[in-house]
Amino acid sequence: MSNDPIAWLEAGIERGWHRGAQLYVSVAGRVVWDVAVGCARADMLFCWLSATKPVGAVALGQLHERGRLDWDDPVARYLPAFAQHGKDRITIRHLLTHTSGIPNLELDPMRFTWEEILTQVCAVVPNAPPGMVAAYNYSTTWYLVAALVERLDGRNYGQYVREEIFARAGMTDSWIGMPAEQYRAYGPRMGVLWNTWRTPPVPQPWDNEASASVCQPGRGGYGPARELGRFYEALLSDRLLRPATQAVLTQRHRVGMFDETFRHVMDWGLGFVVNSGRYGAETVPYGFGRYASEETFGHGGAQSSMAFCDPVRQLVVAWICDGMCGEPRHHERNRELNTAIYEALGMT
Repeated sequence: MSNDPIAWLEAGIERGWHRGAQLYVSVAGRVVWDVAVGCARADMLFCWLSATKPVGAVALGQLHERGRLDWDDPVARYLPAFAQHGKDRITIRHLLTHTSGIPNLELDPMRFTWEEILTQVCAVVPNAPPGMVAAYNYSTTWYLVAALVERLDGRNYGQYVREEIFARAGMTDSWIGMPAEQYRAYGPRMGVLWNTWRTPPVPQPWDNEASASVCQPGRGGYGPARELGRFYEALLSDRLLRPATQAVLTQRHRVGMFDETFRHVMDWGLGFVVNSGRYGAETVPYGFGRYASEETFGHGGAQSSMAFCDPVRQLVVAWICDGMCGEPRHHERNRELNTAIYEALGMT
């Protein structure tokens, strides 16, 4: 296959893996690609799914800079109800490294109020003592992260990230909890993720006004790929965090542990995936390709998106494919597309 990333995206359309895609790449702040292929347009808003998660880590990093929290503070210091069932020893660091021992809850914000969801989260019974087991937590943890932001700042989570993160990064069309009237105003700019491992493909059920307009802190970010890229550019240029704080968030806090969710050894920063290619660049899930530096950090979204920063090369990458094509196909797409970007830029 060509080392042209655009050719990779177009090949994915031919294979039926996605119908359209967006790609944004910059080097040292200079835009290299800001394009869309297939039925996508570069200004369309797609759901980021778990590529949303680092936003919460940055929010906590900002509060840490203001002296509001420390990484090894117990979560229950700020959310006392969370201490139930022996969870009083779980720290903020445990949450962000996916070592808290708490299970994923299938929480439906369209059925339950924010307060009802937090009640369920605080009542959860852990599966393991904190720090003993690594297991990627795609849901429960991130309601706690958002609740911590709200408790320590006073604004609701969606407002906080719009004002303190997205506005600073120039992400005017990015949201976590989009007002319903704004969703309607975007009209055809609202993209849809498709389940493409089914024949014929069907749209994923959460891509609608009701889902987009509630706060889902771990998977409910919406925006164009170019703005997801701007998030990492803002980190690279120190517009969101002090350099020392960013260094803490993106260093290896969890090293060499087998992740029970992904079934692979993976390292983790505080809310960011840290390049784990050392454990098998061909097999690590949601990795950054074959040529990423050890310092590379970012986060993918389930079977659909990827965003990362390679600070050694001043490289920022963000892409979104509108087809969720199954884990094996997506891992191939993710690995080869990220690799092709490095090859096309001569960064091998």
